[in-house]
Amino acid sequence: MYEHRSSPLLPPQKFYRRLAASFAIGIILVAAVLAIGMAGYHGFEGMNWVDAFENAAMILSGMGPAADLKTDGGKVFAGCYALFSGLMFITVAGVLAAPIVHRALHKFHVEGQKRA
Repeated sequence: MYEHRSSPLLPPQKFYRRLAASFAIGIILVAAVLAIGMAGYHGFEGMNWVDAFENAAMILSGMGPAADLKTDGGKVFAGCYALFSGLMFITVAGVLAAPIVHRALHKFHVEGQKRA
């Protein structure tokens, strides 16, 4: 997916396309994790879809649950979902930052080759 260190720096238009692709992957990951959370709250707690969305979105954003949980299954799910959401936050941040960090490092490497 990324160019080799001996390749020239990617033109801006292709870089922006790569950045947009990373952004799209990040959005898809967030939507998938949000859907998992909504399904879990709906199934384990019997919440309607709007309340399930609210709770899943609050956990995913790091704000904490919005409603008190009543079932043991719901509490276990919420704990596991919170841990999973934390890992997904790190994953999505990496997906979004990867093209920018790669371009910066690649640019430093290309400039280092020109000086040598």
